[in-house]
Amino acid sequence: MIDDISDRSEPPRRSGPGDVVPVIPAPEDESAPEPGPQKRRARKSLSQRLTELAQDESRDRIAMTDLLSLMPGRALAALILIFAAPNVVPAPPGLSAILGWPLIYLSWQQMTGQRPWLPPVISRRSISRSVFGGMMRRVTPVLAALERLLKPRLEMLVSPSAERVVGGLCLVLSVVLLLPVPLGNMPPAFAISVMMLGLLERDGLWTALGALCGIASFVIAVGVVYAMIKAAIFVLSRALA
Repeated sequence: MIDDISDRSEPPRRSGPGDVVPVIPAPEDESAPEPGPQKRRARKSLSQRLTELAQDESRDRIAMTDLLSLMPGRALAALILIFAAPNVVPAPPGLSAILGWPLIYLSWQQMTGQRPWLPPVISRRSISRSVFGGMMRRVTPVLAALERLLKPRLEMLVSPSAERVVGGLCLVLSVVLLLPVPLGNMPPAFAISVMMLGLLERDGLWTALGALCGIASFVIAVGVVYAMIKAAIFVLSRALA
């Protein structure tokens, strides 16, 4: 019985002229273009990643360290955008002071080409997922609409060296954002947000437009501060006369 179930395979024999030789397909050329519609999954946008984070039921709270891993390779731009965007609309007094300091810290890292890193005093801070989800329900529709307008172009304006220049401009605008100027935080925050959207989507046109808006908002802020100082000096001189 043991002989009946033994391996009876015959040794391989050479193919003769009348035998059919199976054709083994050649390996595909990976460099060749794919026929038909592209099957490559598109890179997820920031709005999609924020929505997924807000809907992640395995988390009770959202920490700053969670935001660091949102956009691999572009975490700095994503974090700067997240801190700048709330200042674009009228907000409670003091919000710009709370969000301005992290913006200065992150902009410095972008200007010097450092990897994204947050000190423990910031990285350990967290908010409940319900509060984060409520914020994202208001922010992500607008962010998604803006993302549809962007596309990769003028890549020289989003190169690593260009990102450092943008980081320097964002650093200056972050300082302006901290100044106690009425509604003075909105223009620089808008400029920072536009530049970061351009970097995230590799859109050099939007990055350039954001830089122009940033320069304009800086000039306006300097003019307002100068006028306030002149007015204060005039009032003091009249009071002491």
